[in-house]
Amino acid sequence: MEIEDRFTISNGRITATIKSDGAELCSLKDAHGHEVLWQAGEEWPRHAPLLFPIVGKLKDDVLRHRGQVYAMTQHGFARDQRFSWTGQGPASCSLSLADNDASRAKYPFSFRLDVTYVIEGDELVIGYAVTNTGDEMLPASIGAHPAFHWPLKDGADKRAHTIIFSDAEPAPIRRLEGGLLLREPESSPVQGGALALSESLFVKDAMIFDHLASRSLSYSAPGGPTITFAWEGFRELGIWSKPSGAAFLCIEPWYGYASPVDFDGEFADKPGVMHIAVGETRSFTQRIGFA
Repeated sequence: MEIEDRFTISNGRITATIKSDGAELCSLKDAHGHEVLWQAGEEWPRHAPLLFPIVGKLKDDVLRHRGQVYAMTQHGFARDQRFSWTGQGPASCSLSLADNDASRAKYPFSFRLDVTYVIEGDELVIGYAVTNTGDEMLPASIGAHPAFHWPLKDGADKRAHTIIFSDAEPAPIRRLEGGLLLREPESSPVQGGALALSESLFVKDAMIFDHLASRSLSYSAPGGPTITFAWEGFRELGIWSKPSGAAFLCIEPWYGYASPVDFDGEFADKPGVMHIAVGETRSFTQRIGFA
């Protein structure tokens, strides 16, 4: 049912609530009514923001295009704009955002960003489509940023939680300094395909997997629910929390990442950016389920 700017979809096994502000997922419950999504507490006031047209930060928060500079803050503007509802049904809904005066002041490109939510069995399937509606190549990045409860069950030990990747992940990971990508990678904390979670992992901000083998993972703890997670179209993955004891864990499929510390060139030349031809659409999917 629609409540102000929110719409709830359900099939009796999964219930999800989506806001028109940012097209943001703000609640995800299993068949027993157990909420697994972070409820925007003091430590971080969001649930699952959509990152567009950048992921992470640009150097000096500046986007450069054809010699002009535009102010662009971390993760872009889509998460702070109101999307239009384009469809609402019992177990699905869709929303859309097009370029407007506010977006063009930060990002001088024409685009349409469509987001769909569909419940299929024990999974919530979230689709994203970026269309170039302009007359020049569209440079962009996109990312999902869902935050899950950590611990997943009240009173559980955070250190008992584990992420299991579908494949071994031996490649080094990347880290940030001042929100920008450090040049040198560091050894991955993943052992085979298993990542034992602890707050100490996030002392140096997010873990960024930019040579990812897996396209799915599970997140669980003994005695708690198991959340399954899969993605298509995205290339990178970020895993983030705060080392201060915040009770959430973000699992973030991305296409793109923050600017390298030494990059201040044209946005179209930024490492990690996709290039969408005039009239073309790029599509991405994430699936969140319960095992």
